[in-house]
Amino acid sequence: MKSLYIKSARKILQNKDELEKKLKVKITVKGQNTSITSAFDNEVDEYFAERVLLALDYPFLIEDALLLLNEDYLFEAIHIKDHTKRHDLKVIKGRIIGTQGKTLRVLQDLSNAIIAVKDNDVAIIAESSDFENARQAVISLIKGSKQGNVYARLEKSHKREY
Repeated sequence: MKSLYIKSARKILQNKDELEKKLKVKITVKGQNTSITSAFDNEVDEYFAERVLLALDYPFLIEDALLLLNEDYLFEAIHIKDHTKRHDLKVIKGRIIGTQGKTLRVLQDLSNAIIAVKDNDVAIIAESSDFENARQAVISLIKGSKQGNVYARLEKSHKREY
């Protein structure tokens, strides 16, 4: 049995039956504490369920979070304050999201990753082969790199792969 601290468990509660079936675990939500119990104390099922539920604490779709059932996919939440000394976090989040979400969409397209911004965190779900490029792109934007330079670096890394 694992216990998780999840700020907004509403999405988990709304889709509890579907999640329990796909994750092969029993989910219990009490306030912000979420417990995961597998039928036969299967730690592998609990581990994958934990990854999916932690991803659902961010504004990912359930289908995107369920990609984490595949071991080739990675998930990480990057805390913005860990990579900058600036205090105007709204401006930094705005640089990552862009006007009407354009920067975020372009980042996702170029990096083959799913990226979400919530509070002071940027969360990434991507295949292991694409994950590091997406992670570096987000960190570069947090540190103040121009969007165009980040896009160019992502495009260049894509060409090297092919």
